[in-house]
Amino acid sequence: MKNGDIESARWYPSPNPNVSLRELTYWSEGLRVKGLLAQPKTGENARGILYLRGGIQSIGMVRPARIAQFSAMGFTVFAPYYRGNRGGEGKDEFAGEDRWDAVHAVDVLKKFTSGPVHLLAFSRGGIMAIWTAVLREDICSVVTWAGVTDTVVTYKERIDMRRMMKRLYGGTPNTTLPAFEERNPLKHLAKSDAAFLIIHGLKDEHVSVQQAFLLEKALKLNGHSFETWYFPEYTHFFPPQANIQTAKALTVWMINQEEAGKRADRTVKAIAAEQKKKV
Repeated sequence: MKNGDIESARWYPSPNPNVSLRELTYWSEGLRVKGLLAQPKTGENARGILYLRGGIQSIGMVRPARIAQFSAMGFTVFAPYYRGNRGGEGKDEFAGEDRWDAVHAVDVLKKFTSGPVHLLAFSRGGIMAIWTAVLREDICSVVTWAGVTDTVVTYKERIDMRRMMKRLYGGTPNTTLPAFEERNPLKHLAKSDAAFLIIHGLKDEHVSVQQAFLLEKALKLNGHSFETWYFPEYTHFFPPQANIQTAKALTVWMINQEEAGKRADRTVKAIAAEQKKKV
């Protein structure tokens, strides 16, 4: 079996009558990993979202209602659980080798959609999304919502996560800094040409806005196209109505990036055609 190949699928109860759900088992670096696929029953398959969850293990697990919410807007959505979760093989490493589960999940998604691929990440998923955009050349846009961008900063901010991070990384930033730096994708952003949208609540105490600022700075240094939506009144979790409004707005932003990409392609083709005439 190749990376991204699907070994099995089973129907999963859907909270939305207009969306069908299936739990897929796919291959990632020799491991069977699981994830949840949502498809609109209208048959639309022009656009795809890879939804990258937050948390670790059972904390922050993929919620069927959440991916169904985006699928109901006309997107095919695939959300990997990451290795070692819900019966998947291997061990969740919090942005270590498990980053490949996100990278290969794009190939899974592309089996069900023919259009552009967008990444939508929440919390821990932020660092997974940045790595995916760095390691692949077929990502249209990246939305990181309250996203982790630097594991050293996470270690310093989240005292409650230090024990877990010491166990997975083999120590602290002071004793095993290479293990933390190896997980940092920001210095590799030049390898990605995806557009970025950063969403963050300024009162977020789970993932501080400093992590968003780090990503913003790295994007500027690399001349990337990006946009920021900062909300002074919100924490890590937005109120229900604000959550819904933001979710709708970010899908509009994704579609706009598709149109911008098409215009850029037309411009490049026109320049190439003009140059060809002169030869």
